[in-house]
Amino acid sequence: MITLRDFKQQDAPHIIKTLNDEKVTRFLSSKIPFPYTQADADWWINQGAKNGIIKAIVVNEQFAGCIGITPGEFEYNRSGEIGYWLNSHFWGQGIITHAITQICDEAFKNSNLNRIFGAVFAGNTGSIKALTKCGFEAEAILKQAIYKNGVFYDSHIFSKLK
Repeated sequence: MITLRDFKQQDAPHIIKTLNDEKVTRFLSSKIPFPYTQADADWWINQGAKNGIIKAIVVNEQFAGCIGITPGEFEYNRSGEIGYWLNSHFWGQGIITHAITQICDEAFKNSNLNRIFGAVFAGNTGSIKALTKCGFEAEAILKQAIYKNGVFYDSHIFSKLK
């Protein structure tokens, strides 16, 4: 059973383990610290995860990852950016697809968002498949828009409208 819930202090060791796995962080924003520490996890649980619609992903009562939608500001306040990460142990099981569907349904029902979009690193085929499976449509490819660890990546933009 896959559920979404608020973060709890006992999630910290699982967050730290997951976000110190380079397979997981390869296509994540560099605003996520690496290496990831206890202090980083404490900040996330107590502050960071409270900005937007952000939830822990739980599979059969076991912490698996994170998913969230961050609303835009000013004239972009009806659009939100989705982001997520999942412990590699849980990859390939349809978990992230379920979580995307669940959080988008919640956001469209309980907020004023009309559009949810995701920006995906070129090469992140798992994320591209998950978003398209959930009804997101390709909008654009921003050439060499991402620069991480000395490498340029195209940014693939997907969106879903209410």
